[in-house]
Amino acid sequence: MENTKKSWPIGFWFTSFTFSLERAAYYAAKWGLAIFIVAEAMNGGLGLDKTVGAAMNSNLVAYTYITPIIGGIIADRFLPPRWLVPLGEILMGVGWLFAWKANGLGMLWVAIILVSIGTGFFKGNVSGIAGRLFPLADQDMLDSVFNVQYMFVNIGSFCGTTFLSILGKTYGYRLMFFICAVILFVDCLWWLVGMRFFGDAGKKPFLVDNRSEKDRNAEKVQAEPLTHLEKNRVAAIVVVTIFSGIFWLFWYLVYMPVYYEFGPVSEGGQGWANWMIGSFEMPTAWFDSANGLFCIILCPIFAGIWAKMKQRPKGDWGMFTKTAVGIMILGLCLVCMVVAAMMCKEGSGNPVGIWIIVLAAFAMTVGEVIFSPLGNSFINQYAPKKLLGTMLGVWPLIIFFSGKAYGPLYGWMTQFSFVKAYGITAAIIIGIGVIMLLFTKKFDEAIGAEHN
Repeated sequence: MENTKKSWPIGFWFTSFTFSLERAAYYAAKWGLAIFIVAEAMNGGLGLDKTVGAAMNSNLVAYTYITPIIGGIIADRFLPPRWLVPLGEILMGVGWLFAWKANGLGMLWVAIILVSIGTGFFKGNVSGIAGRLFPLADQDMLDSVFNVQYMFVNIGSFCGTTFLSILGKTYGYRLMFFICAVILFVDCLWWLVGMRFFGDAGKKPFLVDNRSEKDRNAEKVQAEPLTHLEKNRVAAIVVVTIFSGIFWLFWYLVYMPVYYEFGPVSEGGQGWANWMIGSFEMPTAWFDSANGLFCIILCPIFAGIWAKMKQRPKGDWGMFTKTAVGIMILGLCLVCMVVAAMMCKEGSGNPVGIWIIVLAAFAMTVGEVIFSPLGNSFINQYAPKKLLGTMLGVWPLIIFFSGKAYGPLYGWMTQFSFVKAYGITAAIIIGIGVIMLLFTKKFDEAIGAEHN
C-alpha cells in the first residue's frame, strides 16, 4: 500500500467523518450547556448563577475524559469495539434528549452521565479501529493517519460551534440539544453502514485481535526490571503530563470569562465585549469556532515547522521545550484578556471590540498545537514497552483532573477583581513556562533525547 491518502482504506474516511459528526454535537452542546444554565428564562435559559454553569460545564469535560479509559478496558478485554461505538452514540444521543427536556440540574446531570458513558464507549475505540485499518509496522503512516483524524475532529468542532450555535441562539438552546441528539443517531447509522469497510478491525476485543500476537510474544519483557534510562523516561513522561495538566486547567478556564464576563447579556454574560456585526449578535460559541478553525489552519503549518527543524544540526525542540512554550503562549492569551478588562474598566466603561475574542482564541490555539498533538508520539517514543499502555492512559487522565478543577477555580476567582485575579494567574503561567525552559537541557539529557 502506498503512503498516500488516495490509497487509504474507505473505512478510515467513515471513522473520520464519524468523529466529525460526534464532535460537532459535543462542542455545540458543551457551549450550550454553559449558556443554557445561566441565561435568563426570557432568553431560553434556566437563569442560574454563572458559578453553577461553570461547574456543570467543568463536570461534562472531566467525565468525558475519564470514561474513555474505562471504555478502553472493556474494548480491550470483553466486548467488540465496533459495537461499542454505536452503543456510545445512542447513549450520547439519549443524553442530549434529556438536556432538551431539562427543567433543572437533575435532568442535566442525567444528560452529563449518559453523554460521558457514551463518550467512553466511543472516543478511543473509533481511533483504535482506524489505526487497525493500516499496516501496523508503518509508524510514519500512522502518524499521518492520526494527524488527518485530528483535522476531522476540529472540522466537526468548528461546524458545530459555528452553525448549531446560531440555531440555539435564534430558536432556543433546547432545540439545539435536540438537533445534537439527532446528529448522533444519524452518526450511528453512518457507522453501521461503514462497518462493512472495516474488514476484521474491531470484530473482537483488541487484546484478542490476531494483530496483538506480536505483543503477546513480548510477555517475557514484563519480568525484566527497568533500566536507569527507562526510569528517567518514565519520570519525564509523568513530569510532562503534569505540566500538560496545568496547561489544560487554564486553557479551559479561558472559556469562562469569554462566556460570562465578555459575553453578551442575552446569553447571561456581562457584556464586556461587543459581539455585534451590524444588527447580528454573534454567539459566544464563535470563540470555540475560532479555536477549531485556527487548529485546522495551524496544525499542518506547525507540522511543517517541526519537519524543517528536524533537519537542523541542532535538531527539533524537545517535548519539554514545546510544552514550556505552549504554556507561556497560553499565559499571553490571559494577558490579552486582562488588558481588555482594563480597557472596558471591568464593565463600567465601553465594551471592547471583538478583537479580544479573536486574539485570545489565536493565542490559546497556538499554545495548544505546539505540544498537544505530539503527546502520544512522545510517549510512544520514550515509554518502556511494558508500561506503554499505562503511560498512554495517564496522558488523558490528567485532563480529567484539569476538567474537574477549572469550574470551581473560576468560581473562586470571581470573588476578586478580574484584572487582579487573571493578571496574577497569567504571571504564574508564564513563570512556570520560563522555569521549564531553564531545565530543558537537563531534561533532554536525562531521557537521552537528541533535541536542542
